[in-house]
Amino acid sequence: MLDNIRAHSKRVADLAFGISLLGRDKGIDISPEAMLAAGLLHDLAKTYTIAHGGSHAQLGAAWVMNETRNPEIARAVLFHVHWPWEQALCDDRVLMAMTLEYADKRVRHDAYVSLDERFEDLLVRYGVNKYARMRIRMSHEQGKRIEAGLSSRLGVNLHEYSADSGRLVKRA
Repeated sequence: MLDNIRAHSKRVADLAFGISLLGRDKGIDISPEAMLAAGLLHDLAKTYTIAHGGSHAQLGAAWVMNETRNPEIARAVLFHVHWPWEQALCDDRVLMAMTLEYADKRVRHDAYVSLDERFEDLLVRYGVNKYARMRIRMSHEQGKRIEAGLSSRLGVNLHEYSADSGRLVKRA
């Protein structure tokens, strides 16, 4: 794994872990340890797919399932880029996947940023054509819906938080 991807994954893992700790404290059935693992592993295949092509989410999920035999962590890795079923965004059965997707959308490189900041950067870097820009905007809208759903469920405004060593910290 490239160093920059490792640093990004650590930040995503810390935020996802912090969110899951808050969820557990609120009585939600979510494993902070599994959430930490999902965050650390979500871009496991990215270096390989940069060199050889393919979907880093699909390949990473296959590797994670093969090595961990944990379908919930593998599902979170598989869907950390986009969840295709809108009606189930905040369903408890997919809470780990939604938390990971959200945490990944809040980390630009290795820095915590707002969803708007993250997606402005993605548009500049990857919005090379109309289709790419449309997909980025759709992902941004989904991120906002996930943020609103998780925030409501947890009783906090998640956009106001980042993480430090796996603990949520309110941003200044």
